[in-house]
Amino acid sequence: MTIRSLLTGGDRRSIAQSNRARALIEQDASLVRELAALVEDENWLVAQRALDLLEKLAHDHPDWIEPHKQLFLGSRAESDKWEIRLQIVRALPLFTWTPAQVRRVEAILLDNVSFRQTFVRAWALDSLAALAERRKKLAPIVQRYLREFERSSSKALQARARNIRARIATKPRRGPARRIARPGTARM
Repeated sequence: MTIRSLLTGGDRRSIAQSNRARALIEQDASLVRELAALVEDENWLVAQRALDLLEKLAHDHPDWIEPHKQLFLGSRAESDKWEIRLQIVRALPLFTWTPAQVRRVEAILLDNVSFRQTFVRAWALDSLAALAERRKKLAPIVQRYLREFERSSSKALQARARNIRARIATKPRRGPARRIARPGTARM
């Protein structure tokens, strides 16, 4: 059985057999390569489920996904499918990026914080807030969107804004950020 066959079937609300695919990958990390290739699958549901699994695996095994992180910066970031955009915005703060990549990450998140779909907007702001912990210049932008979300008629956006504010409030304040000695080793 292939990873693709496990991610095929059902409708957009279904995860097919993603849990089984994840279990196989957890047993054999070399299958991550097969999973990563599915991000470009012609079936958008397979691509979305592959992105979802990559994001989930990045939490527990970031070293497995690091070689494939560019997939989150590619053409799928402009997908017309909100489910794909959601996986991308959730994954972006999980990785270390070069300065050029950070600019792309910021652009993706800023684009999606105004996206038409509420979940995408909410998670884009959440990821932007996580990024702002390391890139202080983004803090005013995050604060502006937090105020906008708090005034929104959407309960989901209001709840996400409360969660982000609570997370920010519990973070210890650090001194000035240290300069990065070598380009390419910058952290977001």
